[in-house]
Amino acid sequence: MKLSEMREVLDQRGIQLTRSLGQNFLHDANQLQRIVAAASLTRADNVLEVGPGLGPLTELLLATAGKVLAIEKDARLVEILQDRLGCTAGIPTTVNGAQFELLQDDALAFLVDEPRDWSDWKLVANLPYSVASPILVELAAGASAPQMIVATLQLEVAQRLMAQADDDDFGILTLLVQLDFQPRGWFKIPFGCFFPAPDVDSACVCLVRREQPLLPDNLRETFKKVVKRSFSQRRKMMMKLLKADWPKETVEAAFATLGISPMERAEKLSLEQFVALTLLLAKAGS
Repeated sequence: MKLSEMREVLDQRGIQLTRSLGQNFLHDANQLQRIVAAASLTRADNVLEVGPGLGPLTELLLATAGKVLAIEKDARLVEILQDRLGCTAGIPTTVNGAQFELLQDDALAFLVDEPRDWSDWKLVANLPYSVASPILVELAAGASAPQMIVATLQLEVAQRLMAQADDDDFGILTLLVQLDFQPRGWFKIPFGCFFPAPDVDSACVCLVRREQPLLPDNLRETFKKVVKRSFSQRRKMMMKLLKADWPKETVEAAFATLGISPMERAEKLSLEQFVALTLLLAKAGS
């Protein structure tokens, strides 16, 4: 779908895009093809798309995947998608050889209120910037997480997802997503490839679900608690922060066992060290 077509469709219906919904539509054909290629799609794949907008990525997904579920919040855009793709929202149909279902819903609310097993799915989407991080955190947790995530995001969010220990962007989002997913690559997408052009650059990230979980499900909340407390004040020593939630002796013993300096700050520790620390604190607590 070319930029001229996007303008024409919106003008014909008198639609003014809503900044609060993060409505910046990717129209560059080369970038759209790169996203689909990164997902390595075949007709055996099930794809979840959040925020299809006017459908340029949706069309490519339908041409390569076996099943596509697209969730769009804006009722005005759902009407356009129904007309363009020959479907009815809420009713599964076949489009371009793929099973297709379009839902009008708030994607984040949908994921929270209607949890399902996404382990045989891939998320391939240009995520709305306003809700990208919470959607990823909600979706990318546990055994029900998708097998792959290929998502276009605000560049600074993409950098957090790709970060490693001691990087400036390393933090809570990094750890909560990388607990279950390994970064596989990313590429930058200039703001001029979108309509309307956002104020920032974007990037497409590729994350692949870990074959073996690093923690059992019953310790996920403990891990989240450790991570959030450790980064609650980035400039403070991590050990001092954790003593607000665990006994002084327990924290000091865990740090000594792992060879972590009492003076260390959270951004210096690797994902593996956070996992090991979670195991020790949970064991002491039990």
